[in-house]
Amino acid sequence: MKRYEHYAQDIARLIKAQTLRPGDRLPSVRQASTSRQISPATVFAAYYLLEAQGLIEARARSGYYVKTQAQPLQAEPSTAPPGTDATPVNISDLVFEVLESTRQPDVVPLGSAFPSPALFPLDKLARCLTPAMRRLEPERMVEDLTQGNERLRRLICLRYASHGTTLAMDEVVITNGAMEALNLCLQAVTQPGDVVAVESPTFYSALQALERLKLRAVEVATHPRDGIDLASLEAVLQAHPVKACWFMPNFQNPLGSLMPEPRKQALVQLLAEHQVPLIEDDVYGELYFGLNRPPPAKAYDHHGLVLHCSSFSKCLAPGYRVGWVAAGRFARQVQRLKLMTTLSSAIPSQLAITDYLQGGQFERHLRQLRLSLAQQQEVALKVIAAHFPPGTRVTRPQGGYFLWLELPPQVDALVLQRRALAEHISIAPGHLFSADRRFCHCLRLNYGQLADARFEDALKRVGELACELLSG
Repeated sequence: MKRYEHYAQDIARLIKAQTLRPGDRLPSVRQASTSRQISPATVFAAYYLLEAQGLIEARARSGYYVKTQAQPLQAEPSTAPPGTDATPVNISDLVFEVLESTRQPDVVPLGSAFPSPALFPLDKLARCLTPAMRRLEPERMVEDLTQGNERLRRLICLRYASHGTTLAMDEVVITNGAMEALNLCLQAVTQPGDVVAVESPTFYSALQALERLKLRAVEVATHPRDGIDLASLEAVLQAHPVKACWFMPNFQNPLGSLMPEPRKQALVQLLAEHQVPLIEDDVYGELYFGLNRPPPAKAYDHHGLVLHCSSFSKCLAPGYRVGWVAAGRFARQVQRLKLMTTLSSAIPSQLAITDYLQGGQFERHLRQLRLSLAQQQEVALKVIAAHFPPGTRVTRPQGGYFLWLELPPQVDALVLQRRALAEHISIAPGHLFSADRRFCHCLRLNYGQLADARFEDALKRVGELACELLSG
């Protein structure tokens, strides 16, 4: 644990024990630096972390204080049990119809799957590109084919190791974003007609991948706070010939749920007993608001059955399309599929990110990104509490940038989506997140946007439109 994390943890304990109470002023940066014998930068980092956790707040020209007004807690969404049948998937037409609008520049993208590009160090990444390409040895153009740049794979493995997960470099394959990694994994462990277990609700891109490969989906009950229901999963494994699971244990899209560590460990053990591979989508794992990065399910994999997929798209470099998979015992199959499809990921993007990571700026960027997202979540929750219909239920994730809302049953989220789009606001209706489109009064909202009046006004207007649908 780093020094700023130690200091933040000590302050958090004092707040929890009510030694520090709402409204109490924290030591100034200079006082804390002197008394703890740490640098002012370390104190600032600790206070930024505590801000992201919602425990303290900065007051202009006054300092840092224990938060006086906690965000009013709304009930979390219910967990309706999914259907028990394995069904073919036919979701793409609706996905294309709804998400086409998110690309329009005049639309406020509350329905987008991406955070605002303005939150990322794109200028610094661009400055890394040219010198990295100039230093490129010509022979590396061939040697790095298929698996990807060796230095980048080593840096990825070192980052895993810093969080307690050991990977072999040979199992890591660089891909064109996480979606290629996930699709390659799915092809490596299934055949057309096979059954794949997915969360309920699940990310629509997972459903689209199953549809493209002519696979059948069976949904597993998923808690909006704690993730996969292991009893539901065990029942699914007993009832169906499941060939793979596609799950997102860390900050699941769309719920934002985070599986507790013991449940992740139990998940991996359960799947090992049934010899079912887990395709783990962990693209939001770096966007945590707590003290430490939540470990992936891969950390508990002793049988090579977890194919862990992630990317830099959501935490550093949107548009660079650099992802990877740590494919365990399936690494060879994934490499062959990569060779037969896209051959290699773009070398300039890999080199730019490698150069940036070696410059030591990544952690500083992540701290600021997490703080921005945590602050935007607070703003979004306040607007929802004030302007959405009575009875609205909403998640409060510990990371990522999505909120899942359950509206009163009379509100059709697809009708709401179309009315919002008429006013240049996109949202993602719950119909997109299940093979049977049954989350019809739910929606996913993206709060990973810039903190400005445009975001708040758009979110407020969505709430007003929902109220109009309820009353009309």
